[in-house]
Amino acid sequence: MPDVLTAADARQWALLTRAALAARRTEIDELNVFPVPDGDTGTNLYLTLDGAIDEVVAARSADGGSGAVGLVEECRTLRRAVLLSARGNSGVILSQVVGGVCDVVVEEDAAEVDVALLAACLERGAAKARASVAHPQEGTILSVADAAAAGARAACDAGGSMAQVSAAAVEAATEALARTPEQLPALARAGVVDAGGAGCVLLLEALHRVVTGAWTSADEGLLTAASGTDPARWHSPPRRPSPDDTTDEGEAPGPAFEVMYLLLDTDAARVQALTEQLDALGDSLIVVGGPDLWNVHVHVDDAGAAVEAALGAGRPERIRITHLPSQVAAREAVVPLGVVAGAAGPGVVALLEEAGAVALEFGPGRRASASQLLDAARRTGACAVVVLPADPDGLMAAEVAAEAGAADGLEVHVVPARTTVQAIAAMAVLDPARPVHANVVAMTQAAVATRHGAVSVATKEALTWAGVCRPGDVLGIVDGDVAFLGTDLAASARDVLDRLLSAGGELVTLVRGADADPLLVERLATDLGRERPELEVVVLDGGQPVYPLLIGVE
Repeated sequence: MPDVLTAADARQWALLTRAALAARRTEIDELNVFPVPDGDTGTNLYLTLDGAIDEVVAARSADGGSGAVGLVEECRTLRRAVLLSARGNSGVILSQVVGGVCDVVVEEDAAEVDVALLAACLERGAAKARASVAHPQEGTILSVADAAAAGARAACDAGGSMAQVSAAAVEAATEALARTPEQLPALARAGVVDAGGAGCVLLLEALHRVVTGAWTSADEGLLTAASGTDPARWHSPPRRPSPDDTTDEGEAPGPAFEVMYLLLDTDAARVQALTEQLDALGDSLIVVGGPDLWNVHVHVDDAGAAVEAALGAGRPERIRITHLPSQVAAREAVVPLGVVAGAAGPGVVALLEEAGAVALEFGPGRRASASQLLDAARRTGACAVVVLPADPDGLMAAEVAAEAGAADGLEVHVVPARTTVQAIAAMAVLDPARPVHANVVAMTQAAVATRHGAVSVATKEALTWAGVCRPGDVLGIVDGDVAFLGTDLAASARDVLDRLLSAGGELVTLVRGADADPLLVERLATDLGRERPELEVVVLDGGQPVYPLLIGVE
């Protein structure tokens, strides 16, 4: 097979990166201490790429939805889309990394990307990102992107394959990320690596997974656990400052407002004059784009002056002004937190409602819409709400609800709980005494750390990952995929459980379905108690249809 990336591979790279950012965004938010500890880097990275992909899909649909769109045209569309959707300091820089990659493909009119072109793409992306920042700072995403490009180039020049070049980029980026606390004292004091750099590593890991085929399903809905990055590597013990160190408390407070807007109807000379004006007004200045569309980001004390400068340079649109101290304070504030959770059966509904959540029962052909999720979020009566979809198909609706809620002033966080047992695990760690952000991080970690499985009985002939099933076959489902076909429900349930426990575990949750034989679950729990006394086993009556047994292992 040719050692190249095709248009289909590029699309998979984008989808896999978006999925990894969705899965890790709250953890990346938690790393965000520079330049402002406002805890939104992961969210901004995700929303930037998510919005760009939606724009590309919409453009393809407008052209008739053909799957034959070439790589050059796709990159041309993505380059503009990611500029339009860029959010926050980190999102704008990511737009330039992606834009630089697209620039090379468009300039070379490349139908495919070979090894040499991939190295050139990563180099251009890193260079364009660095050039976009008025005053580049080492120990950020810029350092990580530079290292990745250098690693890719070295492997390419040594005659490496596509897999070797992408692996070299990941390795160099990971090492550079680990060095960021040595370059930025704020990171060292907090005991974390750079948030934007962590997002860059996920982008490169997704590339390597596409190149090597190391992803488990073409179904985007199963990709949010795609990243192999262990978030524990993103943290280290905080450095104790010496008496000579400047501490955060001793530093002058930064500008009060983040101002972002798109600028149209302008030219290069007026953009340059605007850049100089804004540089004198504040910091964290990024002005990118051209020739007909520019994206402007700056931190200032006088937000009005920043907008007024735009009026003199062209036509500003999508003006967003954020009061940074309020955003930082909100991150640490302890406020009532509402929860909306999907429930696969009436027993799960009762359990979740008893724990304080607004539960929405779903089943085959009955998935909650974005409007239903948003209405449920409002019914919690809280100004901050966590949504636990408990269903892969509900994740996209939850994201739409979150964006709609933000437009109405409602803070909605989506925790990627894809199954009932993951939603239950997330609810178990909710602590009303913690700030919202800390709860979102803890609930996300609990959800993604819960392996899940189930048994079901086929009602019709169908093609599965384990082969063709026929009516009456038992489907053994492990982490969302049909792992095997069986003939006995009890034996299959034990097989699923053994596979889930093969990677270890401390707590097993068994959720009994509506049509399950009570003895099935009772015997399974008894056998576990006898054979694995170190395990804690919880049995719940879920009452869900289709699945006689749902299993979770934490």
